[in-house]
Amino acid sequence: MTHKITYYIAVLLCLTLMAGCIRNDIPYPRIQANFLTFTAAGQDQGASIDTINRVVTVHFPETVDIRNVSVEEYSITTGATLHGADLSMPLDMESPVRVTLSLYQDWPWSIVAQQPVERYFTVSGQVGQTLIDVPGQRVVVYVAKSADLSRIYIETAKLGPEGSVMTPAIVGTYVNAMRPVEVEVEAWGRKELWTIYVEQSDVDVSTVSADAWTNVAWVYGRAEAGKDNGIEYRLEGDTEWTRVPEADLTVDGGSFHARIIHLSPQTAYETRAYSGEVYGEVLKFTTGSIVQVPNSSLDQWWLDGKVWNPWSEGGEPYWDTGNKGATTLGTSNSFPTDDTSSGSGWAAQLETRFVGIGALGKLAAGNLFAGRYVKTDGTNGILSFGRPFIERPTKMRGYFKYTSAPINYVSTEWTDLRNRPDTCIVWVALIDQNEPFEIRTNPRNRQLFDPDGSYVVAYGRMQCGETVSTYTPFEFELEYKSTSRVPKYILITASASKYGDYFTGGAGSVLCLDDLELIYDY
Repeated sequence: MTHKITYYIAVLLCLTLMAGCIRNDIPYPRIQANFLTFTAAGQDQGASIDTINRVVTVHFPETVDIRNVSVEEYSITTGATLHGADLSMPLDMESPVRVTLSLYQDWPWSIVAQQPVERYFTVSGQVGQTLIDVPGQRVVVYVAKSADLSRIYIETAKLGPEGSVMTPAIVGTYVNAMRPVEVEVEAWGRKELWTIYVEQSDVDVSTVSADAWTNVAWVYGRAEAGKDNGIEYRLEGDTEWTRVPEADLTVDGGSFHARIIHLSPQTAYETRAYSGEVYGEVLKFTTGSIVQVPNSSLDQWWLDGKVWNPWSEGGEPYWDTGNKGATTLGTSNSFPTDDTSSGSGWAAQLETRFVGIGALGKLAAGNLFAGRYVKTDGTNGILSFGRPFIERPTKMRGYFKYTSAPINYVSTEWTDLRNRPDTCIVWVALIDQNEPFEIRTNPRNRQLFDPDGSYVVAYGRMQCGETVSTYTPFEFELEYKSTSRVPKYILITASASKYGDYFTGGAGSVLCLDDLELIYDY
């Protein structure tokens, strides 16, 4: 008996020693902690939550004091905790607010205020556009060489947010600008000292720049305000100039620009600004090409198992759908149809369905996009939106018909849409970031496209919230943020349910789409 007891004690000691040598090599789960919602007092649109860069952008009108912002509510990933700034107290959002969300690991986030403030400053006889340097609190304005700097008339001035007060009140008065003029701008009890510089221009008229698109060019000039100012152009090598009509000329004091339309693609032109009988330097530009995206007729499809693909078998994919995700629980809900606008060929039929059985499933909006379906994340999708593209179209046109079903599936963000008619959408964006835009529909790390994002060069859309029973032409214009920015990718997306990314829509909504075309003129 004694030997047995001794044996068992020895075994227990060995097991104890072995347990002490076992390392815990099981890694913690890597789950990113995210903001899911964020609302602040005074914001004028929903906050943008970028889970890739971990930035919450809150949009405010200029009537809000962003140095004293109250957070009304927010939500974060279940199980996560927040450290850093106290969001129950008013925030100074003049600079980004840094916080950390912790869930197994620490995830740094920034909360950023976006607040466009309209500022302007003009004087009589001004030449060109005013330079307003906000960080340096400095204004530079040019006048003609013949102007008397000791007596400059201030026509308009607004250097602070709406409701701010300028001291002295110089609008509508003459100032001596032989030396810099200082004014004080007060808003929300805080004061800024601005310095105004008035300088004489070296030239009477200048051709500033020319931005060539395909059938359109934008030309910018500056001259003394109030004169006969404009833009003219000609084919390179011609002798006769054509003046841009007043309807296509935009004048802002001493700055002006022209929209030149109906140009020929891949053609060299010359342009110049004029002021009366005085002309600016001649600039040359060459227009771009007319490019249509592959399979824009939507005629090419093939069936791979139960997944319909919007390209020919063995062909090069340009478009894709969410079918790879939908078919994990059902059948393709984006597929070809011989019900077309022309009566021949194929069109795309995009149908919103609930896929799955009972609670084991979710709403899948029929969709089509330029790009590729990357992979399925659980029952969610990761998509690559965009194909390389450098031209600048002005419009998108095509044909559609639509059956709008009542919205019977909603996410927590869109509960107010329940039982309302579903809305289809077709949109186009040009972006200049260096890679396609990644879409993630998983609420845990959702990343959706933002038309107001800094990467957006142009955006336009068509949407319809009622049933259209026969094919109907549509056309929408792309709104550009800049005439000079050159895109790197084009994003084209269509969905039978506008809020399908949020798994919100009406089962039975059907969008048929046919013969898409990019337009390059106005």
